[in-house]
Amino acid sequence: MADPTAFYEPEEDELLSSLAVPQYGGEQGYTNEESYRRLQELEQHAYAQQLAAAEKDQAQALEAIPEDVKRFLVLFHQAILENDLPTITNMYESGWNKLTQAYYQHAEWPEAELIAPLVQNDQVFLTLYRELYFRHVYARLQPTIDDRFQSYENICELFNYLLNSDGPVPLDLPIQWLWDMLDEFVYQFQSFAQWRANPKTKNEDELDMLAEASQIWSCYSVLNVLYSLVQKSQINEQLQAEKEGKSAEEVAEIAGEYGSKPLYRNLGYFSLICLLRVHVLLGDPTLALQTMENVELSSNAFLTRITACHVTTYYHVGCAYMALGRWPDAVKTFISVLIFFLRMKQYHTRSYQYGSITKTSERMYALLAICTTLSPGPTDDSIMSNVKEHYGDQLQTLQRGGDEALEVYKELFLQACPKYLNVNPPPYEDQDALQEYMAAPPPEATQRHLDLFLSDVTAVRGVSNVRNLLKLYTSIDAAKLAAFLTAGDAEEEVLEQLMVLKAASRTYGKHAGGGSLLDGDRIVTNNLDFTVDGTMVHVEETTAHRRFAGFFIRNAEHAQRVYNTIRTAPLPSPRRKEDEAKKEASKPEQRKPQAWAPKSRVRVAA
Repeated sequence: MADPTAFYEPEEDELLSSLAVPQYGGEQGYTNEESYRRLQELEQHAYAQQLAAAEKDQAQALEAIPEDVKRFLVLFHQAILENDLPTITNMYESGWNKLTQAYYQHAEWPEAELIAPLVQNDQVFLTLYRELYFRHVYARLQPTIDDRFQSYENICELFNYLLNSDGPVPLDLPIQWLWDMLDEFVYQFQSFAQWRANPKTKNEDELDMLAEASQIWSCYSVLNVLYSLVQKSQINEQLQAEKEGKSAEEVAEIAGEYGSKPLYRNLGYFSLICLLRVHVLLGDPTLALQTMENVELSSNAFLTRITACHVTTYYHVGCAYMALGRWPDAVKTFISVLIFFLRMKQYHTRSYQYGSITKTSERMYALLAICTTLSPGPTDDSIMSNVKEHYGDQLQTLQRGGDEALEVYKELFLQACPKYLNVNPPPYEDQDALQEYMAAPPPEATQRHLDLFLSDVTAVRGVSNVRNLLKLYTSIDAAKLAAFLTAGDAEEEVLEQLMVLKAASRTYGKHAGGGSLLDGDRIVTNNLDFTVDGTMVHVEETTAHRRFAGFFIRNAEHAQRVYNTIRTAPLPSPRRKEDEAKKEASKPEQRKPQAWAPKSRVRVAA
């Protein structure tokens, strides 16, 4: 009978273990129990020494943490355990940022494993702490690939705890933190997608890690988290019920066990706004506006409680309208939030988010310069004065038109548009496909949106000149209009430009009666209309401006009538004055009381 182990080749792990653990005994392979027990004791002693050394290093690192930071973490943990919302809000918005400025402005906060003994190794608090830790890394430092992977794993762990628990978790966080959490979640996804899109800058280790972890920060995982929060909170059903005027009890019944809790309701509400942002970044403006179907955009909406949320929402809604070519709706959206920001600006100068809010506002001013040029119409004077202050030269170039205007359109669009993302990342898992991708990379998402935008601008490039000329006439011959425009234009080309002007002046606009963001009617955006009768162009203004001349004439006539009335009124007669003087003289003279004086002086004995 053949030996079954004759052709057996030991595995690599077995070879390593046999080399690491020597065999004791004779040729039969028997081990010495005493020697083996001694070996186990030595291993346990070495492991204990290693743990002691690690604990000593951790204790030394813990002692290096400033006392203010350790006291803050202990109190922060205690406030979260007690769900003390005012204290949590104050420590989150003020305490964390003050300590960051004092100790960690250019450095990382202590790792969660290091501060775990201070908070009794509370995993929920450590997960929340890691969320703040990685947000600080992204904001002030340069995140590594390990930071990007670990931040994804931590935020997934947090959302799994919130969504997959047996019931609603006993946690209460301020709405500012909840918004910042979801906003940072989308920002880190956007940052990772932009970083991953360029494989030429990656080293070998990064390429291997990206090939093994293709689902890290994928579009599917991000959308899955946001839609799961929306579904868990029943936020769409709650908002729809509130629009229908149902009572608070009926809304609470619709919300269910999770949606009735402020934590889940606020997370679901902010997830709708984050879905708007993600769909805009992925290039789907229609779906982006559909997700906001039940969200109210008004001065009393819930999103106005957080200025950063308010500005972000209106910015992305305006960008979605621009992508759909609905310039008047984009103008209204930008102007409404910019007016709000100007009124509330003085109250946010000391906010830790003031810088990002100001940058978003500057981008909206640039987009507003584009929209008002492509679709002239009534605007707010104060906002337009700020647009001229920031982009006065560019605005004049855009209004003149021509090839220079195209360059300005491109500059402003790239400066102010969202940083669009490619849905499909490079094929890191396939080396051959990756080499082909690097040899002929596809155009960037932002470049594709820029090309689409410039194609629309090029189609209506000469419209502004035609519009400016038509404002000067009530009727003009096409040949005369061609002579004013360009020397080489024929009458047929001028008529074509007139038709382009008429087509460019018509779009969809949201009516004032309400409805969803996608609802709208066909409107005329130009403030003048014209008809072509043969070769004659008849122009007519469609906007009824206030007639200041009539206002001043009416008031001048009223002032003249008042003056004439006063002039014709009889003056008081002199005899009345004489009678009044006689009456005053006939009155008995009244003696004035004398000043008080003591009757006698009182002597005081010495």
